[in-house]
Amino acid sequence: MADPELMSIGAFAKAAGLTASALRFYDDAGLLRPEQVDPLTGYRFYSQPQVVRASRLRQLREIGMPLPTIGRFLAAGAEEAARLIDDQVAKVAAETSGIQQAAAALKASLAQGACLALGVLPGPVLAAAVDQILATTTHDLEIPVLAGVRLEAHPDAISLTATDRYRLATRTLVPSQPPAASWSGTLAGEDLQAVTARLRRSPTVTLEAGERTLDLRTGDSTVTHCRLLTEIFPDYRHLIGSLPEVTHRVTIETHQILKALERAPETIGLRVADGQPSLLLSDTVVALSGTASGPDLTLWFDLTTLYPALSHSLGNDLMLDLRGPDRPATVRSADEGDLFTLVMPCPASPS
Repeated sequence: MADPELMSIGAFAKAAGLTASALRFYDDAGLLRPEQVDPLTGYRFYSQPQVVRASRLRQLREIGMPLPTIGRFLAAGAEEAARLIDDQVAKVAAETSGIQQAAAALKASLAQGACLALGVLPGPVLAAAVDQILATTTHDLEIPVLAGVRLEAHPDAISLTATDRYRLATRTLVPSQPPAASWSGTLAGEDLQAVTARLRRSPTVTLEAGERTLDLRTGDSTVTHCRLLTEIFPDYRHLIGSLPEVTHRVTIETHQILKALERAPETIGLRVADGQPSLLLSDTVVALSGTASGPDLTLWFDLTTLYPALSHSLGNDLMLDLRGPDRPATVRSADEGDLFTLVMPCPASPS
C-alpha cells in the first residue's frame, strides 16, 4: 500500500505543472523517478519535496535544454548549473538569430524582379575579403548601417567597404566576368557572415543584384540572399578625398609586427627615427625590419584598433602612410586585389 503522504501521479502532475505522460517519460529517461511504485498495479507515487525538482525540470525544458544536459544540470553544483543555463540560452539565441536572418532574407527575395549580373569571383577569395572587411563593422543602435558592408561593382572591379568610425577598410577584387553595369548597395553584415563558410567551399560565386537582396550563387547552384540595407552609407569617398598629404611612409614585414603585437599592451607606439621604424610596447622598444621616410615621429594606437587592421592585411609586406599624430593613418597591402584601411591614432600614451 502506498504511503498516504505520497501523491498520485495525477495530483503530482498538477502540483508540478506537468502532464502525467510527461512524468512517465521523465521516469523512463531517468530524470525523475517516483518515490514509490506499487508492485501490483504499477502506479507511481511522488513526494512533496520532488515538486521542486519536477518544476525545475519543466523550466529547463521550456528553454529547450536537451535531456542529457538536464541530467548533468540536476547533478551539478550551482556554478556549473548556471553555466549550463547560459550555454543553452546562447545556443537558443544563435538559432533564433539564424532563423530571423533566413526569414528576413526570404521575405526580401519575394516578388523580386530581374537580377543584374555583377560578375563571378573565386569563392575562397570572396570569403577572405568578407572576413577582412567585416572586422571593421560595428553594431551601433544609433547608426545601424555601420553593421553593413558597402558593395560597389564597376566594369573593372568589385569593392567591399566598411567603417566603424575609427577605422575604414576597402577591399577591391577583380571578377573573372565583369559586371553588366555599375551597381552599388549596402549588404547586411550578419547575412554575409552567415554565408562565408559556404563561399569558402565554392570554386566560384556569381553575384546577382536584385531590388531587395544581393544573391550569391555558388558552384552547386545554391543561392543565398543577402539583404540590402536602406540606410545611407557614410560618404567614405569624401573622407578619403579630403585626407591631408602623406608625411611619412613606413614599409614593414607583416609577420614581424603581428608577432610583436602578440605581447602588446592596450596602447602601442609606432616610432619613426633615422629612417627606421620601431614599436613602443610599455618600456620595450622593438626594432622592425623595414624602411621609413620623413622626420622623426611617434604615433600611438589602441591595440583593438591597430591589430585587426594589420592582421587582415594581404601578403608579406605592409605599407603605412602616416599624416601626423592626430590624422588617420593608411594601412595598405596588395595580393589578389588590394586592401586599404584607415586607422585613427589615439592620444599620446602617458610617459
